Amino acid sequence: MNILDILGMIFQESGFAGLIEDPRYLVMILVACLLLYLGIGKKYEPLLMIPIAFGVLLANLPRTGITDGLIHYLSLGVEYGIYPSLVFLGTGAMTDFGPLIANPSSLLMGAGAQFGIFTAFLLALVLGFEPKVAAAIGVIGGADGPTAILTASKLAMDFLPAIAIAAYSYMALIPMIQPPLMRLCTTETERKTVMKQARKVSKTERIIFPIAVTIFVVLLIPDTAPLVGMLMFGNLLKETGLTDRLSDTAQNALTNIVIIFLGVSVGAKAVATTFLTLRTIEIIVLGLIAFSFSTIGGLLIGKIMYRVTGGKINPLIGSAGVSAVPMAARVSQIEGQKANPSNYLLMHAMGPNVAGVIGSAVAAGFMLKMFGSW
Repeated sequence: MNILDILGMIFQESGFAGLIEDPRYLVMILVACLLLYLGIGKKYEPLLMIPIAFGVLLANLPRTGITDGLIHYLSLGVEYGIYPSLVFLGTGAMTDFGPLIANPSSLLMGAGAQFGIFTAFLLALVLGFEPKVAAAIGVIGGADGPTAILTASKLAMDFLPAIAIAAYSYMALIPMIQPPLMRLCTTETERKTVMKQARKVSKTERIIFPIAVTIFVVLLIPDTAPLVGMLMFGNLLKETGLTDRLSDTAQNALTNIVIIFLGVSVGAKAVATTFLTLRTIEIIVLGLIAFSFSTIGGLLIGKIMYRVTGGKINPLIGSAGVSAVPMAARVSQIEGQKANPSNYLLMHAMGPNVAGVIGSAVAAGFMLKMFGSW
């Protein structure tokens, strides 16, 4: 065997030959590079966009066998719903439910912002998706990546990569997507509304809240237990003041580790042979529709509350009813200050924002209850 034969054999067994055999892998490598650019260059949700993008890259380098080894075992945390629940534990430990406790009516805006979930669900049915897959697609409208991943892992594993990438992409694009809808759905007078400072919430209320929510919501919809339970447990660790070490671990070390495993595992599911389909494009479009209608739903409830309270509630905070904490609340603050420089809506918007976290988990639990046995 001469040197040319040896080089030829090496090339035939290399990933380069695999790219020639199936150019779809090259397309997915380019997709991974685009996602890396969005995460690094544009800073779009970099903590998850970068791991997801690198997972896509690893899974589409031909002939590595990585998806049958390391990635296979990491992915078990996604398939069994472990990673999303642990992310919610960290989210709970980082979340201040004070604005929601001070203004319980924020729950209405958080509920209204789930409108897009059911809109996208119905549209997905019209496009011919199976009911359980349509349910998983609809949850993108909650603007909560872990919730979308958990639902997809139970109802639509084959479409998990498209659903996850759509969910996190639209979360990252909130500052671009929401403002035009906010201006479309509200008047200048409404946007100028200044809200009074909310009352101070006691420590006792803060401790009772996560316990009471867990009991009520999980008894109402048992399928919400993994998400709502971990969210409220994390918050309780924070609010007691007695478990600072556990709260700190949940907020930082544990969450960071889980996000790495979650992102790489989800990205690695986006293999060229199953990802590059018309269905993927349809899911991404439906995700945008879901997110847009969720924003509009929250704004419309905000407008109703503006009327009912005689102009005491700025309807802009309704757009924060989607679950992207705290980005959606910041967008409400920015748009409010554009209309009235003396406006300070951030803490008011945090009420609907954290209500949206609970609302999206409840909506996902409802979908799992309805379609989990299909």
